[in-house]
Amino acid sequence: MTTRIALWAVVLMGLALGRLEDFARAGEPQLPAPDHYLVVWAGDRAGIGNDFLIVIDADPASANYGHLVTTLPTDQQTVRVHHTEYTMPASGMLFANDHDVGRTFIFDVRNPVQPKIAASFTDLAGYMHPHSYLRLPNGHVLATFQHAHHPAMAADLGRTGGLVEINDAGEAVRAASSADPVFPRALLMPYGLVVLPEVDRIVSTNSSMHEPDIFSGVTYQVWRLSDLKLLRTAKLDVGENLYAHVSPQEPRLGPDGSVFIQTLACGLERITAVDTAQPKSKLVYTFPGNWCGVPTIVGHYFVQSVPAVHGLVVLDLADPARPVEVSRLALSDKYFPHWTGWDPVTRRLVVDSSKTPEERMYLLRLDERTGALAVDQSFRDSDGQAGFSFNERDWPHHWRGAATPHGAVFTR
Repeated sequence: MTTRIALWAVVLMGLALGRLEDFARAGEPQLPAPDHYLVVWAGDRAGIGNDFLIVIDADPASANYGHLVTTLPTDQQTVRVHHTEYTMPASGMLFANDHDVGRTFIFDVRNPVQPKIAASFTDLAGYMHPHSYLRLPNGHVLATFQHAHHPAMAADLGRTGGLVEINDAGEAVRAASSADPVFPRALLMPYGLVVLPEVDRIVSTNSSMHEPDIFSGVTYQVWRLSDLKLLRTAKLDVGENLYAHVSPQEPRLGPDGSVFIQTLACGLERITAVDTAQPKSKLVYTFPGNWCGVPTIVGHYFVQSVPAVHGLVVLDLADPARPVEVSRLALSDKYFPHWTGWDPVTRRLVVDSSKTPEERMYLLRLDERTGALAVDQSFRDSDGQAGFSFNERDWPHHWRGAATPHGAVFTR
């Protein structure tokens, strides 16, 4: 009897201690789930091998944080591995393209350690060469296609394209042309877009991926989301240097509801009144240099990759009409940053370079009080250095070579 009482006392004490630990943990910040990953779309730097998906451990609590987990090869020889979606969709079906061959893959990454190719497609609904993908409230993807099929295509690849709504099977649901009779000779090749369901609007930019036309785009377009009707094509505001408005690329929804557009010429345009018949564009900031890449907005901070500073510049959008630089971060004396993306789970930012792939991909910490950026030194590849290397290595899909990264997306 005494032994049995003693055993029950031990059990009850263990249960009590367990409850105390539960209460203690309830007051601690919750660490991300151990299955948190960064998915990177990459290709063979030499252009001989194929495009492939890379999965990297992005859990700061993991002993292998920053290490390669797995890869998934495709049957597409690398030409120009390019955009993915900007954030991981709820469905786990991630769109990614090799732009110059006009081919899109849909990856099933619901189980990131065992990703699968669910489908692929090329031309849809009379349009070709998709560039950007954004999710609609119904879960479908709305994609910008740079070109439409028409007789002029053989000569110049066309000066107009369109928007296509696509389901997760890679099937076109509806489409609309970017052609506008008010701008019969303008370059109207859709590049990026932002969806504003609250006001039944879409804002898209027109910019070419082809070098002969790369500095010909100077317009944006406003569409009605409910029926994809093109409502207006308008020119961007021209600033003092007569250049910063050229080649508009990535639109982003600002914290005040206006739309901010980054340009390849490193301008920042702000579009207001998009739900009226007279939307207005204003150049509100100019970054150093040109070839600015994919930006990210976190709260009231606008984070821009700026090759001229070999890193990133952060603007405060507290006064959206007058952004103010609050910080910048140089990553090396030759870094050429391009893609950025935010992870709301771990509160980190990814940045990579598709022009100087010998440089590394980094995760950055953003001080959300001040806008200051710093490299996350704990995110380290198996070589022990901060960041992830795409230099020549033996990849899990039995291929050895150096990779060129582009789109990078965190799992949910």
